[in-house]
This record gives sequence, structure tokens and C-alpha cells, in this order.
Amino acid sequence: MKNELKNSLRWALPLAVITLVLAAIFSIISTVVLNHAGVFSGIFVVLVIILIALFFDIIGVAATASNEAPFHSMASKGMRGARYAVWLTKNADRVNTFCTDVIGDISAIISGTAASVVVAEMIAMIASNRGSFIENVLSVVMTCFVAATTVFVKALGKTFAIKNATKIIYKVGYVIFFAEHHLHLPVLNLLDKKTNTDKKRKKGE
Repeated sequence: MKNELKNSLRWALPLAVITLVLAAIFSIISTVVLNHAGVFSGIFVVLVIILIALFFDIIGVAATASNEAPFHSMASKGMRGARYAVWLTKNADRVNTFCTDVIGDISAIISGTAASVVVAEMIAMIASNRGSFIENVLSVVMTCFVAATTVFVKALGKTFAIKNATKIIYKVGYVIFFAEHHLHLPVLNLLDKKTNTDKKRKKGE
């Protein structure tokens, strides 16, 4: 029980820090963009945020739905990115939590903020009284639009992710491979301390 708690904390604490950093970055970017956004550009920003959430949701679901066996076969053939795909599948719970919970929650909060900015811009265009009935109606309509669109695209994304789990995870694995070998970004080392330790042991040997 204690070991399980320690393992959970080792994953949960870094995750909380990553969430804090990403939330700050996304908030700053969205604030800067929305400060100069009109109604249509604001709606575009909301849609972009929803699509980002959809993209990561697909990865999270695909990681959970995928099987390790095809990736082990790919890795034995020397296919680039297969080893990273194995890691993603083995750590499907972490990948799913990060993609659907962390990115999903951040996107939901920011899209809500962006929607409120769009409503404010609409009110400025059609009414001078911000406490009016029109403001309340627009706020409800915009909230419903964001919620319905998010649920709709995620439902489509989940079906796509389940049916194409192996292809999706392999492509994500290849992206990680490219980032590490060509851009020299230690993506997997940041995600998995165990992998980092194993690499150091191999170098020592």
C-alpha cells in the first residue's frame, strides 16, 4: 500500500507541476491573443482550443486501446519510433491522464474564458447595457455552443482513436523519436525517470 502511494505521488507531483506550467503558458498566450480579438477571431480561438483538446484526447484514448505486441514486432525490425510506442502503451494510464485530464481540463478552462471574451465583444457590438437580457442569452448560447462542440468532436475522436489506435500511437512514438534524435529534446527522459536511470546504467556498463 505504501509503495503504491509512493509511486502515485512520484507521478502525481510532477504532473501537478507540468499542469501548472502548461496552464500558465496557455493562459498567457490566450490572453495576449484575445486582447486584440474580435468576435470572429475569438470564436476561431475557441475552436482552436477545442481542436487541441481533441488532438490530445485521441492520443490518450489510443494509448489505452492499443496493444504492445505490434510495437514490439516493429521494434525488432528496427522501425523508428516503435520503442517509444511501446513506452506509450505500457504507460497508457499516465498518457491518458496527461492527455485527457491535464490538457483536457486546461483547454476547458481556457475555452470558457475565451467564450466569455467573445460574449463581451458581442455585447459591445449590439448592446450598451451589459446587464441586459441580451447579455444573459448570449452567454448561455455561447456556453452551450462550446460544451456541445467539445462533446461532439471528442465523441468522434474517441471512435477514430479506438479504430486506429496502433497507427496513432506509432506516429506519436515517431514524433518523440524525431524530437529526441533530431531536435535533441529529451522527451522520454522527462516523462519517465526509470528510462533515464536505465540509460545511465547502460552507459556505465
